Amino acid sequence: MRLAISILIWIAGVIITIAAFLVSFILSIALFPFPDKEKIIHAQCFWWSNAIIALNPYWTIKVNGLENIDPLKTYVIVANHQSLADIVIIYQTRMYFKWVAKEELLKVPFIGGLLWVNKHIMISRGNFGSIKEVYRKAAERLKGGTSMLFFPEGTRSITDEIGEFQNGAFKLAIKEGKAVLPILIGGTREAIPKGGFIFNTKVVGKLEVLPPVDTSNLKIADYAGLRDLVRGQLQSAARGV
Repeated sequence: MRLAISILIWIAGVIITIAAFLVSFILSIALFPFPDKEKIIHAQCFWWSNAIIALNPYWTIKVNGLENIDPLKTYVIVANHQSLADIVIIYQTRMYFKWVAKEELLKVPFIGGLLWVNKHIMISRGNFGSIKEVYRKAAERLKGGTSMLFFPEGTRSITDEIGEFQNGAFKLAIKEGKAVLPILIGGTREAIPKGGFIFNTKVVGKLEVLPPVDTSNLKIADYAGLRDLVRGQLQSAARGV
């Protein structure tokens, strides 16, 4: 039964994703002259996220801490990473952001199209030149008032533990003088296990926005302390401390 329901959920998810891509693509053409076109296109992912969550009878998503988001501020957002479902639920923040995604995701039908039409930043793993270009583009986005989302673990975790964080997002936050906004994601590893496609029985996904961490008094040399502070905060939140 779980297999049959999972297949139906995936089919419906594909249809919704195709619709989101087509709407976003049409808007990218129709709104080409308008300066706020990217925000309008990005907002299509909000109803996409709502629809994906609503059609899955196994998922219950709880969102907390939205009061910690100042819509007038620009953040370097860092979140732990458990599964493919993370991207779906992170749009429940209703924030305008760009995220750094693996280049190979562009090859995924329609998901790649959504990434492309939303102008997210793609990274080629192991390519130092690509990594430098990613952070250059991310800095430009931050200067222009767009928050940047990073998954600093670099890959999905197969356990409940939050993995070691890479340094780039924290160096960027200090360099650009932007607060770090930690977001804890929980429960999604059980929703879609890494390497699997069958939805598990009733799971509760959790998204919790923690208070932003100010970087205005930090120097680049302080990046490791900032990294460890944010990771520690997320670990404490995950354990309910």
